[in-house]
Amino acid sequence: MSAKLHREKLLSLFDENQEGFIYLKGAEIMYRYGTDYEIPFRQESNFWYLTGVNEPDYHALIDIKTTEFHLFAPARDAQYAVWHGRIKPDSEIMDLYKPDILHRDHELLTLLNQLNPQVIYCLNEEQAEYVEDLNRDFTVETETLIDAITYCRCIKTDPELDKMREAARINNIAHIEVMKALKTGMYEYETKAIFDYHQKKNGLLRHAYSGIHAGGVNSAILHYTENNQLIKDGDLYLIDAGYEFEGYASDVTRTYPANGRFTGDQAAIYQVVLDALNRSIELVKPGVRMEELHMGACRIILQGLKEFGIVKGNIDEMMENNIFALFFPHGLGHFLGLDTHDVGGYPKGVDRIDRPGIRFLRVRRELLPGMVITIEPGIYFIPALLKPALENSEQARFLNAEKIEKLLDFGGIRIEDNLVITEDGYENLTDVPKEIKDIEVLMGSS
Repeated sequence: MSAKLHREKLLSLFDENQEGFIYLKGAEIMYRYGTDYEIPFRQESNFWYLTGVNEPDYHALIDIKTTEFHLFAPARDAQYAVWHGRIKPDSEIMDLYKPDILHRDHELLTLLNQLNPQVIYCLNEEQAEYVEDLNRDFTVETETLIDAITYCRCIKTDPELDKMREAARINNIAHIEVMKALKTGMYEYETKAIFDYHQKKNGLLRHAYSGIHAGGVNSAILHYTENNQLIKDGDLYLIDAGYEFEGYASDVTRTYPANGRFTGDQAAIYQVVLDALNRSIELVKPGVRMEELHMGACRIILQGLKEFGIVKGNIDEMMENNIFALFFPHGLGHFLGLDTHDVGGYPKGVDRIDRPGIRFLRVRRELLPGMVITIEPGIYFIPALLKPALENSEQARFLNAEKIEKLLDFGGIRIEDNLVITEDGYENLTDVPKEIKDIEVLMGSS
């Protein structure tokens, strides 16, 4: 069972004879603004990781010294069954989650008082306050556990990687089906519906994140979520979306022409992004730092934009003046796992680089085998960035104003793959066409 393996991995980071208990509080059902509208339940990721439980109202205690796993299930009554369905018997809960001892949730305080632990390790202040409200005499600590579990979640186990491969397999199918189905005159929500249909048809029921389905100028909005605009002839269409399998996310982006054929400008700029993606992926291996990959991608983007006549001047000078951030304002990638922007990107003591573009990089550390990352370079024509730059003498000297002004309604291009770091390189989980010719063939335009 994956959760048992995760508990063993976590406990191996504590001293062999260390006293104390780990306390974890599972998620509760949430309602929208005080109404009885239930927000679809999804377990808190750390709790799911260590217990395997994806149900509301559970608690857990883990004895660090003995490794004993106590699970606290909610007491359900007949009214619960009326509204929510059958109540699992204890035998089924034991079989599903395999705790050493199963309790009811109201027994938590009684057990803690009996055990009288020297220290209780909690994930955060909110959970620590919950424990302290049970008994003010408990000693609670909130730093050790989050650091330890973050380290564990960074390096995926084989069962976790298998789940991520399955999420990626189905995500690949859904992306390909949208690429095949897209036609001008559709609305963004129609393409989203096609994507959702193929995910659910293949057994995935939950979005890993809200998803971006953006046509035309909307493709330059980094976290666009309206998904309600008409997709017109000549528009680019950007889809950044994924579902999760047993909690584990897939996160893929593709950009392609709505009418199935790239224009000259679209093809030229697309190829620059693709070159940045492919070169970055080629460099992925253990020991490489994400900021090195990011800055390398920025240099490729500037070189490509210079060849296309959008920027001008010396590449080193443009790098020093952060001209890349005007077109590529976000980070190159992030960790992927139980959360789409998974934990561990910044180890303790590592700060963000306060520099345009790279300050939004979500991972700043050396890559290690077992990590899963995204690589997602982009080029965007964002008026909010480019118009002020054209009026700034220090930046404007590197910019071709005439060409940029003609491209302010171009939108944006992003291409994103998901990679597992292996002992000698990487495994690419993403298998969705990204070469210009392959896209146009699949869309029936070549």
